[in-house]
Amino acid sequence: MSRPVKRSLTLQGHRTSVSLEDEFWHAFRDIAAERGQPLNALAAEIDEARDLDTGLASAIRLFVLRHYRDPA
Repeated sequence: MSRPVKRSLTLQGHRTSVSLEDEFWHAFRDIAAERGQPLNALAAEIDEARDLDTGLASAIRLFVLRHYRDPA
């Protein structure tokens, strides 16, 4: 597995960054493409649903894990 790399996102008009491993980043992008959804929109959806104690990068990793572990 690769080391985390800082990636930029825009949430509610504000730039932010998350540190994600390449594998999680590519999976996150693939999921957004599957849904026909812009990456920033999916990130905003995850951001709104996460607990305040959970960082955005962790929330994205958990989202990706659940997506592939529990397919609908």
